[in-house]
Amino acid sequence: MPQYLLSLQQPDGDPPPPEVLDPIMRDLAAVSADMRAAGAWVFTAALHPADTATVLRPDGDDVLVVDGPYAEGKEHVGGFTVVEAPDLDAALEWGRRMARASTLPVEVRPVAGGGV
Repeated sequence: MPQYLLSLQQPDGDPPPPEVLDPIMRDLAAVSADMRAAGAWVFTAALHPADTATVLRPDGDDVLVVDGPYAEGKEHVGGFTVVEAPDLDAALEWGRRMARASTLPVEVRPVAGGGV
């Protein structure tokens, strides 16, 4: 079955206070539980802030090590989930549920080759 990456686009800066974040985390946990119950869930991970990234840039025969992130921006990938879905429409529905639960944009992208 095809796999899809659902990535949360998180704004830079401090996380919201607990009274805002706790209900969001509860709602995301519910979506994740539904994914598992449906057999769609493959993998989920939260990421440390973008300023903790290290970028490796090819430079001729060498590779430069640069403090990240790769691209400067006002938002970054804050976490992701990989799901199995029969088609893009089904993956988009999981993405919609994640977007509603997280209150953040979610990018849905097919995994090349359908996954591992």
